[in-house]
Amino acid sequence: MAQGYRAAFLALTALTALSGPAAAAETAEDETTQVETAQAETTTGETQAPASEAELAAMGELEGVRMMDTISITATRTSSPAFEFPGMVTVVGRDRIQTLQPSTADDILRFVPGVTFSGGPRRTGEVPSIRGFSGQDVIVMIDGARRNFESGHDGRFFLEPSLLKEVEVLRGASSALYGSGGLGGVIEMRTVDAADLLEPGETWGARVYGGVQSANDEWHSGLTLFGAQGAFDGVANLTYRDGEDIRLGDGSELIADDEIVSGLVKGTWHIEDHQSLTLSYSRYDADALEPNNGQGATTAAAGLVDKEILDQSAQAQYRYYDPATPLIDAKATIYYTQTEVLEEVLDNNGASPLGADLERDLRTYGISLQNSSHVALGESVDSTFTYGVDYYRDDQNGRDSSNAPSYDRDGVPDAEADSLGVFLQAEFAFKDLGPIPGELTVIPGVRYDYYEVDSEIARSADFDEVSPKIAASYRPMPWMMVFGSYGKAFRAPTFNEAYASGTHFAIPGFGTNNFIANPDLKPQTTRTLEFGLGFDFEDIFIDRDSFTVKASHYETWGDDFIDLVVDQPGPPACFPPACNGTTQSVNVADAKLWGNEIEAVYDNERFRLSFGYADIDGEDRDTGQPLGVLYPTTVTLDGAVKFPEVDAIVGARGIFAGHFDNVSDPANERDSYETYDFYAAWAPSDGPLEGLRVDLGVDNAFDEEYSRVFTDALEQGRNWKAAVSYTIAY
Repeated sequence: MAQGYRAAFLALTALTALSGPAAAAETAEDETTQVETAQAETTTGETQAPASEAELAAMGELEGVRMMDTISITATRTSSPAFEFPGMVTVVGRDRIQTLQPSTADDILRFVPGVTFSGGPRRTGEVPSIRGFSGQDVIVMIDGARRNFESGHDGRFFLEPSLLKEVEVLRGASSALYGSGGLGGVIEMRTVDAADLLEPGETWGARVYGGVQSANDEWHSGLTLFGAQGAFDGVANLTYRDGEDIRLGDGSELIADDEIVSGLVKGTWHIEDHQSLTLSYSRYDADALEPNNGQGATTAAAGLVDKEILDQSAQAQYRYYDPATPLIDAKATIYYTQTEVLEEVLDNNGASPLGADLERDLRTYGISLQNSSHVALGESVDSTFTYGVDYYRDDQNGRDSSNAPSYDRDGVPDAEADSLGVFLQAEFAFKDLGPIPGELTVIPGVRYDYYEVDSEIARSADFDEVSPKIAASYRPMPWMMVFGSYGKAFRAPTFNEAYASGTHFAIPGFGTNNFIANPDLKPQTTRTLEFGLGFDFEDIFIDRDSFTVKASHYETWGDDFIDLVVDQPGPPACFPPACNGTTQSVNVADAKLWGNEIEAVYDNERFRLSFGYADIDGEDRDTGQPLGVLYPTTVTLDGAVKFPEVDAIVGARGIFAGHFDNVSDPANERDSYETYDFYAAWAPSDGPLEGLRVDLGVDNAFDEEYSRVFTDALEQGRNWKAAVSYTIAY
């Protein structure tokens, strides 16, 4: 069998070489995730025995794990191996997160194929996109709670990375399970539990940690307490982070002074043997000195605000799972989230006068009920039916102290939205196909959503959508699979798109550009066809080595895309100071996006090599103009040498992006770029230093000067990083 693996592996390697730069360093994130997911409590409520910190190091970065064994939860709302899912899904585990030493969400996800960030290097401005879709076209969740914050110039992530045990990225049409916003996919972040930190027999522990990085003179420190007593377990965390201006690749500095205090309290009551109730509260408080536009490229002290950000979430989740009762595998979640951005204007160089107080506040109230029923349809067919209901309400308020007497804030309408969705998904696993070799898995699903949005600015609007999807995978041999899917997705118009009014921007002495509300906006919808294949080999050249690769091609057709149109005339059409323009969201009738992704990893006891590849194209099919958040063809590589004798690993990562000219405005073209990172980790598994972990690294080691798509800001320059943690448990 090993000889057959070797022949297939060599053939596949040759095909990959002929096809051009291949594959997915993002899988480096998949591989280490098994370390976390092997011990994580899944949606079924089952908890496997947790591993120690030393075992995590040895099993994860210091030894390597296979993508085949990574567990996905978001992709099907049940737990299943990521490799077996008929689509592209990545799970970044906690050990991998520690090795990246992230300061922002971008640091965690920048090696995931098909994912890119715009908005510049400030943490307050970072916005992710998946497969050309950005903003509200990508669903963001934390512990199952939706985070719907939307702003024209602020980001979507306000969370301390040290709180995370894993991040999962599902690419492609996702509305059949998650409703509005699932055009590009889903990013779900999951926070740590006590079970992730305690070994069997231990009842309490503590972890202290800290780190520094040079690009913005940032330092952070934190404390995590965790324990279990009887039927209760819990974790509490507090982290402080302080950063200054960001040094860019050209040596200039981007104003980004900020100070952050964040925390998490989470506890679980295990009710009898098969039930649990988890309560959690997280809070993120930031104070930043920066421009009102957190995505702006300016390095001058102009248009500054004192920006205070509050992001908090409270959640209660009940779970019931009993293997003896296969028809009931239930979860009920109720949550409240709030994201509030307060800005005090510090000069007269922006759109608002000195001393003005600006506020944007979004509160979300939600509930999610789901159940999975496991049914055996004969000896060779297993099935799981997952069904439920989701409801959430968004309430947004804006305020501008300089806009008396209404105090309404331009571009931030007071509005409310209600969304109700009902879904059903089936998973059929055919173990015996008669004369046809192999196994077949078919996953059909459908969801109905009703959405209503209301504001005093203009009339209310309501929509309803049906989002079907079907996906299938066929495994003719245990080490090979082919897969395909077809799904419909939608995204309802947001508050700002439908009801934004007032001044967008003003050019002194030239004119004013004003928002125009458009309550007649239609939801944008897509139809996505995706197909691909994967291989998973073991014992290829030596015992316990492995090679896993997964590749896909997707095509997405869109109707009624929502596009922001800025019409700002100039001479000779008008003459200052009367050159006034408008900004309005409109529907684009016909659009298409398409692309390819590859992710792969080869691993053995001594070294690991992972690589990633992604490309994308998109156009307005009526005009032929580029459409979507496109990005250059990108290759990622990650290679590491492992030293199990001393519980250490040393590695290097690289991102290689081609020249980007798929734009309608030449100003949006970007030069090709290459960035190189180097890292090392040491986590003694026994002896007097057991519990210690040291991470060292440097990002953008050669100080590459570059900027990514849809932002004028240069990216961060060379960044030396170091982090130390120590865990003690009894």
